Amino acid sequence: MFNFITMYIILNTFEYMINIKDIFKIKTEDEFELMANKIFEFQFNNNNIYRSFCDLINKNPCDVTNSKQIPFLPVKFFKSHKVLSSNKSIEKTFISSGTTKTNFSKHHIIDLKLYESSFESSFKYFFGDIKEYTILALLPSYLENKNSSLIYMINKLILKTNKQDSGFYLNNYDELRNKLIALKNQKVLLFGVTFALLNLLEKFTFQLPNLTIIETGGMKGRRKEIIREELHLIIKQGFGTDLVCSEYGMTELLSQAYSQKNGVFQCPPWMKVLIREPQDALSFKNNGSTGGVNIIDLANINSCSFIATEDLGRNKSKSEFEILGRFDNSDIRGCNQMV
Repeated sequence: MFNFITMYIILNTFEYMINIKDIFKIKTEDEFELMANKIFEFQFNNNNIYRSFCDLINKNPCDVTNSKQIPFLPVKFFKSHKVLSSNKSIEKTFISSGTTKTNFSKHHIIDLKLYESSFESSFKYFFGDIKEYTILALLPSYLENKNSSLIYMINKLILKTNKQDSGFYLNNYDELRNKLIALKNQKVLLFGVTFALLNLLEKFTFQLPNLTIIETGGMKGRRKEIIREELHLIIKQGFGTDLVCSEYGMTELLSQAYSQKNGVFQCPPWMKVLIREPQDALSFKNNGSTGGVNIIDLANINSCSFIATEDLGRNKSKSEFEILGRFDNSDIRGCNQMV
């Protein structure tokens, strides 16, 4: 699965060795902290935008002893600047979806294999062997965006299933209904943007206990927002399955968190979510408190691994969190806008 050579990174007068494969082998808190500190120092020295931000708030690697002390770059910088920690050529640029026509986020990718390793490892961590599934995708709004990171991910996962029945659906609800019924005795996973899943359930109801639903992307301005608990109840009743999950990801990240029950998300071991004070990206909330979502994504080694998002969330425990919505002054974006 991994085709990477060991990456040697020169940091000023000394040399760090970061083996990319080690990111996806992290199992303990100590391993995470060690890798986070290495990547912070690398990005501090090699990412001009991030370095300028760190200098502005007077933070450098000498001040940092744990991941909570690392500066988190506001996500809006991905809209206005080229956030890169490498001078290698760009393989692909992912562009965010949204309901407006301007001011999109751009994530410049210099190593698509790294992205693929991240989402494949994450899928395996949460759902097991991908070859056990047939994957269907109902993502009409994303299919319209040729530079969608979500479409790239789902397409690669579909190919990995090696199943002839796996594939995308746009607005062909009748065809999707027939496919779901034909596969009702098989292990099927349906990725769906929220509004499209509800559109499908307005036309049909199902009894598909073997079906796993992964909803993502919110309503995209197409329908009225509802709370996740109500949404999942509608989906469970409409599809006749208790296996309703959510995906939390964004253009600016190479990793994804998943909720496998009750709308409570967990991260893969190389990703962490911290809940900050709304007006202070370096002060953090206790469990159970609402605040802004900060994300550490160690797979983002070539851009920025430490991002202060414009999402609102709440920590349920050290390893679990909820997404509650968006800051009022944030752009509308399709990443689980369950307000």
